[in-house]
Amino acid sequence: MLSRCVSTIIAKVIIMFTAAVAIATVLNAPAQAQGADIEAKAQACTVCHGANGVPIDPKTMPVIAGQHSYYTFKQLVNYRNGMREHPIMTPLAKGLQQSDLRPLAAYFAAKPWPANTAAAAPATPPKGIPLCLPCHQQNFQGGPSWPRLSGLSYEYLVASMRSFSTEERTNNTDMVQLMKMFTDSEREAMARYIAGL
Repeated sequence: MLSRCVSTIIAKVIIMFTAAVAIATVLNAPAQAQGADIEAKAQACTVCHGANGVPIDPKTMPVIAGQHSYYTFKQLVNYRNGMREHPIMTPLAKGLQQSDLRPLAAYFAAKPWPANTAAAAPATPPKGIPLCLPCHQQNFQGGPSWPRLSGLSYEYLVASMRSFSTEERTNNTDMVQLMKMFTDSEREAMARYIAGL
Protein backbone atom coordinates (compact mmCIF):
# COMPACT_ATOMS: atom_id res chain seq x y z
CA MET A 1 0.00 0.00 0.00
CA LEU A 2 2.77 2.42 0.98
CA SER A 3 4.75 1.62 -2.16
CA ARG A 4 1.66 2.30 -4.31
CA CYS A 5 1.18 5.69 -2.60
CA VAL A 6 4.86 6.55 -3.13
CA SER A 7 4.61 5.49 -6.79
CA THR A 8 1.52 7.67 -7.26
CA ILE A 9 3.26 10.66 -5.67
CA ILE A 10 6.36 10.15 -7.81
CA ALA A 11 4.23 9.90 -10.97
CA LYS A 12 2.43 13.15 -10.09
CA VAL A 13 5.72 14.92 -9.39
CA ILE A 14 7.05 13.80 -12.78
CA ILE A 15 3.91 15.06 -14.53
CA MET A 16 4.09 18.41 -12.69
CA PHE A 17 7.79 18.81 -13.52
CA THR A 18 7.23 17.97 -17.19
CA ALA A 19 4.29 20.37 -17.32
CA ALA A 20 6.42 23.11 -15.75
CA VAL A 21 9.06 22.59 -18.44
CA ALA A 22 6.38 22.81 -21.16
CA ILE A 23 5.00 26.02 -19.65
CA ALA A 24 8.46 27.53 -19.42
CA THR A 25 9.08 26.63 -23.07
CA VAL A 26 5.89 28.41 -24.19
CA LEU A 27 6.47 31.45 -21.98
CA ASN A 28 10.10 31.87 -22.99
CA ALA A 29 9.72 31.20 -26.72
CA PRO A 30 11.05 33.99 -28.94
CA ALA A 31 8.47 36.13 -30.71
CA GLN A 32 9.10 34.59 -34.13
CA ALA A 33 8.62 31.09 -32.69
CA GLN A 34 5.21 32.22 -31.36
CA GLY A 35 4.13 32.42 -35.01
CA ALA A 36 4.93 28.72 -35.58
CA ASP A 37 2.07 26.50 -36.63
CA ILE A 38 -0.53 25.41 -34.11
CA GLU A 39 0.52 21.77 -34.09
CA ALA A 40 3.87 22.75 -32.61
CA LYS A 41 2.13 24.85 -29.95
CA ALA A 42 -0.22 21.96 -29.15
CA GLN A 43 2.79 19.95 -27.99
CA ALA A 44 2.71 21.80 -24.65
CA CYS A 45 -0.79 20.38 -24.12
CA THR A 46 0.32 16.80 -24.70
CA VAL A 47 2.29 16.68 -21.45
CA CYS A 48 -0.96 16.30 -19.49
CA HIS A 49 -3.65 15.77 -22.12
CA GLY A 50 -1.72 13.13 -24.08
CA ALA A 51 -0.42 13.06 -27.63
CA ASN A 52 -3.86 13.17 -29.21
CA GLY A 53 -5.86 15.00 -26.54
CA VAL A 54 -6.60 11.86 -24.52
CA PRO A 55 -5.28 12.51 -21.00
CA ILE A 56 -2.53 10.62 -19.26
CA ASP A 57 -4.65 10.58 -16.10
CA PRO A 58 -8.34 10.72 -17.07
CA LYS A 59 -9.33 10.78 -13.40
CA THR A 60 -7.92 14.28 -12.98
CA MET A 61 -7.82 15.68 -16.54
CA PRO A 62 -10.47 15.97 -19.26
CA VAL A 63 -10.40 14.54 -22.75
CA ILE A 64 -9.88 17.44 -25.16
CA ALA A 65 -9.74 15.37 -28.37
CA GLY A 66 -13.08 15.75 -30.12
CA GLN A 67 -14.35 18.28 -27.57
CA HIS A 68 -16.44 21.08 -29.05
CA SER A 69 -14.14 23.80 -30.34
CA TYR A 70 -16.01 26.76 -28.87
CA TYR A 71 -16.09 25.18 -25.40
CA THR A 72 -12.32 24.55 -25.42
CA PHE A 73 -11.73 28.07 -26.72
CA LYS A 74 -13.88 29.53 -23.91
CA GLN A 75 -11.94 27.60 -21.27
CA LEU A 76 -8.62 28.84 -22.66
CA VAL A 77 -9.95 32.42 -22.61
CA ASN A 78 -11.16 31.92 -19.03
CA TYR A 79 -7.73 30.67 -17.96
CA ARG A 80 -6.11 33.69 -19.66
CA ASN A 81 -8.43 36.25 -18.08
CA GLY A 82 -8.53 34.74 -14.59
CA MET A 83 -12.17 33.57 -14.64
CA ARG A 84 -10.85 30.04 -14.17
CA GLU A 85 -7.72 29.19 -12.18
CA HIS A 86 -5.42 26.18 -12.41
CA PRO A 87 -1.73 25.95 -11.45
CA ILE A 88 -0.72 24.62 -14.88
CA MET A 89 -3.43 25.78 -17.28
CA THR A 90 -3.49 29.42 -16.17
CA PRO A 91 0.18 30.20 -16.93
CA LEU A 92 0.09 28.03 -20.05
CA ALA A 93 -2.94 29.90 -21.47
CA LYS A 94 -1.44 33.26 -20.52
CA GLY A 95 1.73 32.27 -22.40
CA LEU A 96 -0.20 31.75 -25.64
CA GLN A 97 -1.12 34.53 -28.02
CA GLN A 98 -4.86 35.38 -28.03
CA SER A 99 -4.84 34.64 -31.77
CA ASP A 100 -3.68 31.07 -31.07
CA LEU A 101 -6.63 30.10 -28.88
CA ARG A 102 -9.26 29.41 -31.57
CA PRO A 103 -6.87 27.47 -33.84
CA LEU A 104 -5.65 25.44 -30.86
CA ALA A 105 -9.23 24.59 -29.84
CA ALA A 106 -10.06 23.64 -33.45
CA TYR A 107 -6.92 21.48 -33.65
CA PHE A 108 -8.08 19.30 -30.76
CA ALA A 109 -11.76 19.38 -31.82
CA ALA A 110 -10.75 17.77 -35.13
CA LYS A 111 -9.33 14.71 -33.34
CA PRO A 112 -11.58 11.71 -32.66
CA TRP A 113 -13.26 11.31 -29.28
CA PRO A 114 -11.88 8.13 -27.69
CA ALA A 115 -13.95 4.97 -27.24
CA ASN A 116 -15.61 4.74 -23.85
CA THR A 117 -14.23 1.99 -21.61
CA ALA A 118 -16.37 2.73 -18.52
CA ALA A 119 -19.16 0.48 -17.30
CA ALA A 120 -22.42 1.08 -19.15
CA ALA A 121 -24.77 3.69 -17.72
CA PRO A 122 -27.74 2.45 -15.69
CA ALA A 123 -30.95 2.10 -17.72
CA THR A 124 -32.78 4.63 -15.55
CA PRO A 125 -31.21 8.09 -15.34
CA PRO A 126 -30.71 9.36 -11.79
CA LYS A 127 -32.34 12.46 -10.35
CA GLY A 128 -31.15 15.65 -12.00
CA ILE A 129 -30.21 14.25 -15.39
CA PRO A 130 -33.21 15.83 -17.21
CA LEU A 131 -32.05 19.28 -16.02
CA CYS A 132 -28.71 18.76 -17.79
CA LEU A 133 -30.08 17.81 -21.22
CA PRO A 134 -31.09 21.25 -22.56
CA CYS A 135 -27.41 22.27 -22.63
CA HIS A 136 -25.44 19.03 -22.78
CA GLN A 137 -27.93 17.46 -25.22
CA GLN A 138 -29.08 13.88 -25.68
CA ASN A 139 -26.55 11.31 -24.45
CA PHE A 140 -24.40 14.20 -23.18
CA GLN A 141 -22.80 14.75 -26.59
CA GLY A 142 -22.71 18.51 -25.95
CA GLY A 143 -23.40 21.32 -28.35
CA PRO A 144 -21.69 24.34 -29.85
CA SER A 145 -21.33 26.13 -26.49
CA TRP A 146 -21.55 23.19 -24.10
CA PRO A 147 -19.00 20.43 -23.51
CA ARG A 148 -19.36 16.81 -24.39
CA LEU A 149 -19.42 14.91 -21.10
CA SER A 150 -20.23 11.33 -22.08
CA GLY A 151 -17.18 9.17 -21.66
CA LEU A 152 -15.29 11.50 -19.33
CA SER A 153 -14.19 9.62 -16.22
CA TYR A 154 -16.45 9.35 -13.23
CA GLU A 155 -13.73 10.84 -11.01
CA TYR A 156 -13.22 13.87 -13.25
CA LEU A 157 -16.98 14.48 -13.53
CA VAL A 158 -17.53 14.23 -9.75
CA ALA A 159 -14.64 16.61 -9.08
CA SER A 160 -15.97 19.12 -11.65
CA MET A 161 -19.49 18.99 -10.25
CA ARG A 162 -18.17 19.44 -6.72
CA SER A 163 -15.99 22.39 -7.73
CA PHE A 164 -19.07 24.15 -9.13
CA SER A 165 -21.18 23.34 -6.06
CA THR A 166 -18.54 24.75 -3.69
CA GLU A 167 -17.87 27.78 -5.93
CA GLU A 168 -14.26 26.75 -6.37
CA ARG A 169 -15.08 27.03 -10.07
CA THR A 170 -17.35 29.91 -11.07
CA ASN A 171 -16.80 30.47 -14.78
CA ASN A 172 -20.36 29.24 -15.43
CA THR A 173 -22.85 30.68 -12.95
CA ASP A 174 -25.66 28.42 -14.19
CA MET A 175 -23.59 25.36 -13.29
CA VAL A 176 -22.82 26.79 -9.85
CA GLN A 177 -26.53 27.21 -9.10
CA LEU A 178 -27.48 23.87 -10.62
CA MET A 179 -24.86 21.83 -8.79
CA LYS A 180 -25.79 23.43 -5.46
CA MET A 181 -29.25 21.88 -5.85
CA PHE A 182 -27.89 18.35 -5.41
CA THR A 183 -26.30 16.38 -2.58
CA ASP A 184 -22.89 14.74 -2.91
CA SER A 185 -24.51 11.33 -3.45
CA GLU A 186 -26.86 12.73 -6.12
CA ARG A 187 -23.94 14.31 -7.98
CA GLU A 188 -22.02 11.03 -7.70
CA ALA A 189 -24.95 9.13 -9.25
CA MET A 190 -25.16 11.67 -12.06
CA ALA A 191 -21.42 11.42 -12.74
CA ARG A 192 -21.53 7.60 -12.82
CA TYR A 193 -24.42 7.71 -15.27
CA ILE A 194 -22.76 10.25 -17.60
CA ALA A 195 -19.41 8.44 -17.51
CA GLY A 196 -21.11 5.28 -18.75
CA LEU A 197 -22.83 6.81 -21.78
